[in-house]
Amino acid sequence: MLTTGLILILASLGLAQGLFLSFYLLTLKKGNKASNIFLALFLLGLTIRIGKSVLNYYIPLENWQNNIGISGILFAAPSLWFYGITLFENNRLFSIRDYVHFVPFILFLFLVPFVPRNGRFEAFWNYGIIVFHFLVYLILSWSYLYKNRMKASKSIVQWYRNILIGSTLIWFHYVGNLFDFTIYYIIGPIFYSFLIYAFSYLFLNRHKFNLQKYSSSKLNRNRSLVLFQKVQELFETEHTFLDEGLTLYVVSKKLNVKAREISQVINENTQQNFYEFVNQYRIEKAKLLLKDSKYVNEKIAAIAYDSGFGNVTSFNVSFKKKTGLTPSAYRKK
Repeated sequence: MLTTGLILILASLGLAQGLFLSFYLLTLKKGNKASNIFLALFLLGLTIRIGKSVLNYYIPLENWQNNIGISGILFAAPSLWFYGITLFENNRLFSIRDYVHFVPFILFLFLVPFVPRNGRFEAFWNYGIIVFHFLVYLILSWSYLYKNRMKASKSIVQWYRNILIGSTLIWFHYVGNLFDFTIYYIIGPIFYSFLIYAFSYLFLNRHKFNLQKYSSSKLNRNRSLVLFQKVQELFETEHTFLDEGLTLYVVSKKLNVKAREISQVINENTQQNFYEFVNQYRIEKAKLLLKDSKYVNEKIAAIAYDSGFGNVTSFNVSFKKKTGLTPSAYRKK
């Protein structure tokens, strides 16, 4: 009894969170509106489908109620594909012809009273079509990601890839249902709960997944890598990081590009902001000096300044955060 109640709580929490995120994305005015809508529809479709499983596990549902729950996949699957397109093609406009992909959902909804759900072969065949429908859009989505992976930022590619991994695992759960593996029936909602909360964590941690931060940028993945290599070369050959007054503006002037683009390529390729990136070079320099016999009698302050830090306090804090040791302890070790 306790286990049953715990399963219900876990599954219900995931469903509530899924509905909340769907509603939030539908009403979100910032960022790419089309992208937000398709992501909301994808989550809503999965939530409806998972919700049906939870209800049916505890309360036997009528055939038409089961069919409405299953129909969620029919608009979630194309929404997943369209979501990827809007991520990679920020200004993509959709025509009426594109929305033909939602016709199966509309037809299924109207035919709900006539769709068999009585355990016979017809019901198996009907459920199999929906599982196959989901598989088709997973293949389309993975294929689209592979073909366009160099046209978008690293963060967008990683985010969409993670969404597809989660969706693929959910599809395997439906295959288990198709062949009547009972254990899959309730594990699916529990897995979805963990998935939706992981999704929510990324949402909060990255401030809207940090995907729209550079939505107006014209830098694609290839250009981003090339520019990032130029930044690295500048730091490694001219040792610009040794200038304690180094700023984005200074680097942008040296490379003759916009400061915003410098910030973007560093963020996309290292998951660091500009000052974290600079301090990383300074700390590596400090580590070399701390091991250098010529600096054995130098004070920590001298090493801090010679590494590009403006003061000893920031040096100590940054060094310990990066290495787990204070500069003095590192020198002794």
